[in-house]
Amino acid sequence: MHGNFYVWNPHPESSSCRTSLLPPTAMKAGNQSTVTEFILLGFTNYPELQVIFFLLFLLVYTFTLLGNISLLLIVWCSANLHTPMYFFLTQLSFLDLTFASVFAPKMLLDLIGKKKTISFYGCVTQMFFFAAIGSTEFFLLAVMAFDRYVAVCSPLLYTLTMSQRLCVRLVAGSYVGGFLHSLIHASCLQRLYFCGPNVMNHYACDYPVLLKLSCNDISINDSLRFVFAAFVVISSLLVIVVSYSYIVTAILRITTTARRHRAASTCISHFTCVFFFYGTAFFMEIRPNSASSEEQYKMVSVIPTVVVPALNPLIYSLRNNEVKEALRKLLYQTSCW
Repeated sequence: MHGNFYVWNPHPESSSCRTSLLPPTAMKAGNQSTVTEFILLGFTNYPELQVIFFLLFLLVYTFTLLGNISLLLIVWCSANLHTPMYFFLTQLSFLDLTFASVFAPKMLLDLIGKKKTISFYGCVTQMFFFAAIGSTEFFLLAVMAFDRYVAVCSPLLYTLTMSQRLCVRLVAGSYVGGFLHSLIHASCLQRLYFCGPNVMNHYACDYPVLLKLSCNDISINDSLRFVFAAFVVISSLLVIVVSYSYIVTAILRITTTARRHRAASTCISHFTCVFFFYGTAFFMEIRPNSASSEEQYKMVSVIPTVVVPALNPLIYSLRNNEVKEALRKLLYQTSCW
């Protein structure tokens, strides 16, 4: 085959077939073409449906940008929201903003463009930031659960315990853990060789999908991916479960209904975000390996990458009276200018 479609050698151990994570110019020349870019099948090949998907995802991505940027500005401009809870919320909005931007622009271009390809380096970069930001968000959700535990169980010591120094360290630790996790996966990719086929049944470069295109043994990479992903998910979920077990116990001990409702309302928004994020993560990991499951995986992966980043600012703004009040004040001040 010619152009951007590469010959698939059924004997992956052939020296002319092997291609490592080196620049295309450094790859050995031979009778076989080497993979320098990948073809993304996307959601559908029907033009009519592609237009519908484009308009739908453009609307969702626009809402994601506006919602998260607005939430960042509201917290930044409102002095009464300069608290640990809203500091963590701004970090969540920033992660949602960047997480959606890893995939959405390329996905939208492919839906209306004819050339649905991504370069080799573009694919690796997309996977790196997807894993880094996604892992960071897992850790940050655990940090936010700990923050809610301190606020509900030790309200008198909340300001003293959740100091600015501790908050910065917790957020920095989340970023370090997330990017270190992604860096390990990127390093493990160095042992893989890609000689074709170069067609991905996905709308973006995803690590499990890329592994299937490798010409050599992927058992080590697949095992490491599962172990480290399980560590990130289980460790962060353990913090959340323990924190909420103490929170529920503390709420049940509150005698007045009004105080009990007030304490619970500060946790509902966070718990909703946790449910969506962890729920889709578990589904994507336990799916069976079949052609139909690949289509399900592709569609379900839209939830954490496109839908959840758009829902988070909506969840926190609709159920939070402080955010709504701060927004009203900002709109009033703007109208007076």
